[in-house]
Amino acid sequence: MLNPTIFREYDIRGVAETELTSPDVVQLGRGLGTLLRHKSGPSINVGRDCRLSSPRLREALVEGLLASGCDVTDIGVVPTPLLYYSAVNLKSDGAVMITGSHNPSEFNGFKTVCGAGTIHGEDIQQVRRIIESGAFSSGTGTLRTADLSESYLDCVAPQFQFSRTIKVVVDAGNGTAGPLMHRLLERLNVDARELFFEMDGNFPNHHPDPTVPANLADLQKAVRSHGADLGIAFDGDSDRIGAVDEHGHVIYGDMLMLIYGREILSRKPGATFIGEVKCSQIMYDELKRLGGNPIMYKTGHSLIKAKMKQEHAELAGEMSGHMFFADRYFGYDDALYAACRLMEIVARSGKPLSAQVKDLPKTVSTPEIRVDCPDSEKFAIVARVAEKFRETHKVIDVDGVRVLFDRGWGLLRASNTQPVLVMRFEATDPVTLDQYQAEMNQALALAVPH
Repeated sequence: MLNPTIFREYDIRGVAETELTSPDVVQLGRGLGTLLRHKSGPSINVGRDCRLSSPRLREALVEGLLASGCDVTDIGVVPTPLLYYSAVNLKSDGAVMITGSHNPSEFNGFKTVCGAGTIHGEDIQQVRRIIESGAFSSGTGTLRTADLSESYLDCVAPQFQFSRTIKVVVDAGNGTAGPLMHRLLERLNVDARELFFEMDGNFPNHHPDPTVPANLADLQKAVRSHGADLGIAFDGDSDRIGAVDEHGHVIYGDMLMLIYGREILSRKPGATFIGEVKCSQIMYDELKRLGGNPIMYKTGHSLIKAKMKQEHAELAGEMSGHMFFADRYFGYDDALYAACRLMEIVARSGKPLSAQVKDLPKTVSTPEIRVDCPDSEKFAIVARVAEKFRETHKVIDVDGVRVLFDRGWGLLRASNTQPVLVMRFEATDPVTLDQYQAEMNQALALAVPH
């Protein structure tokens, strides 16, 4: 049987060779097919990333989907946003993306679209229960292939006419973005330098996670040496964007969201935005000051998309670089599209990327800090830390615990995708930042079972 821990909050993910064996993935395909047929209908698109295990998982998944009576359209090796686009374009009932996203190369997994949303939470647990009970739908499905890349480019590229030539360096990290982004850049008014555009599931140059500063070193060096206006990086399946300014300084996801949000508010006063608990207080305060309605919510692409629909938000974003545009787009996270929006803002401003953030209040913050912690313990540990801080501080507990200090905040939450705890801190100065981090570390040490 499939390991129950691979059924996570917003996707299904595990070590490919040990936790996602072919017979088990056939069963998973039958379980997903059963749920999707019941909730939305039988027409299902399937895409996959460039990981070495993805062809095998595709064969097993499709076998299971067909056995459950689904009519499958295989759209090939694609960025995750192209799978989302296929669901809109082909008006399919559902879609499954085989991807390990930003995880190390030995991992893989499944992101599942059902109707107009992405399944998460209880629906993912329902798939697990269907498999465990063997209560599968059955039938004889059909299989066809389709190439949506040209249709996607025809949808995205005409939206962007840059008034000046942008100098940009783009790092595809040997993930799925490279081939499609190359074709997209050819249609735009850009002077582009391409890094690691060849798909390679071994990820030989660096890990495909743009939230980790070490993974941006090649991009930073190339941006400085070529005098680019900005640099852009993608994760393994191209639904997350990373960015650096012309000096090579990292512009994290919350500041990207603020840059996008200000542009949207110039056209749509009072617009609603969804951020997550790791985002800077500056982002929330500035969007509010500009007349926007920023809402703090949980981390996770499926959860954010659901909240976005509920609140009719124009944009949602995460520190991890997921950017969800309902403004001028379909509301899902597409890093290639987000890259175009960022280049558009820089082109219109006539200035490099750093100009977009230079007027903001100055704080210091940490990147995401990840601490290894068993899946079986991580949520209980966070609950104990929250209980401790509630005695002395105001806390926000929408997702983990965000402790509000006098001159900043500290966050501790359990990752929904990996056996880790995630921390982040923001404060007015480095000394205060260290103090808040020390307080959280002390509380965490007391909460860990000995």
